[in-house]
Amino acid sequence: MLSQAVGYAASALGYVAAAEGKPVLVREIADACVIPAPYLSKIIHTLAKQGLVITQRGVGGGVVLAREPTTISLYDLCRALGDCVTEDRCMLGTAACSDRRACPAHEFWCEHRGKLLAFLKATTVAEIGAFEAQQRAPVL
Repeated sequence: MLSQAVGYAASALGYVAAAEGKPVLVREIADACVIPAPYLSKIIHTLAKQGLVITQRGVGGGVVLAREPTTISLYDLCRALGDCVTEDRCMLGTAACSDRRACPAHEFWCEHRGKLLAFLKATTVAEIGAFEAQQRAPVL
């Protein structure tokens, strides 16, 4: 499972992606995505330091993506926010994962970790934005 920070970042950047380049205020993102605004501010600050978003204060300011939403993946968010899922660790948490030091879960974890990382690298903020927009659309 990904960290709460990564989940919030994915929802928030999906919302920003749907704005198509227009700056979005952190408060607006927080309200729309049901994320505590102070926590989201810290996440956005970290993402800005990692070069995934650009922030601007003042009138006309807000948050915009630093790259096209199709080029920002869940993997990028995990790396930027320090989610341990991207680390090469033993599933049982005993040491660095390697063929030389294989635990009882090693074979299982190598296979499934590879699939997980492939999914994270293939899933983009653009896809998350499209999903989030569909979820927010009024039901007729």
